[in-house]
Amino acid sequence: MGAVTIQQMADRVAALMEERLGLRGRSLADKLRRSGRVLPAAIRSEIGVIEEAARHAQNPKLKLRIDEARVARAFDLSVRHLSRIDASARRRNTWIGVANSIAISLFAVLVLTLGVLHWRGYF
Repeated sequence: MGAVTIQQMADRVAALMEERLGLRGRSLADKLRRSGRVLPAAIRSEIGVIEEAARHAQNPKLKLRIDEARVARAFDLSVRHLSRIDASARRRNTWIGVANSIAISLFAVLVLTLGVLHWRGYF
């Protein structure tokens, strides 16, 4: 596995992260840093393996230390996980969560207002 192949793997994972999760950044390291709670810890660590291998592949001496089987396994797991994510459903669920939060807040304000009005004797 050459440096170009490892870089292509890193680019593919970075493209999937941007496409499926909407994570922006110039490199895989930036996107990984921004991922936070969006990705499970196991997948974040697998993507970290790919990112480290891509960095090491740039240096001829460090390239010899790359565990190619581990990088291939990490790539397969990350691509499999990222490919299953539905970007439109994720956006829809985010908007549904925001709408739920607003509705619950409005309901709480309404109940408190009616409670204060009743307490003050207007009902």
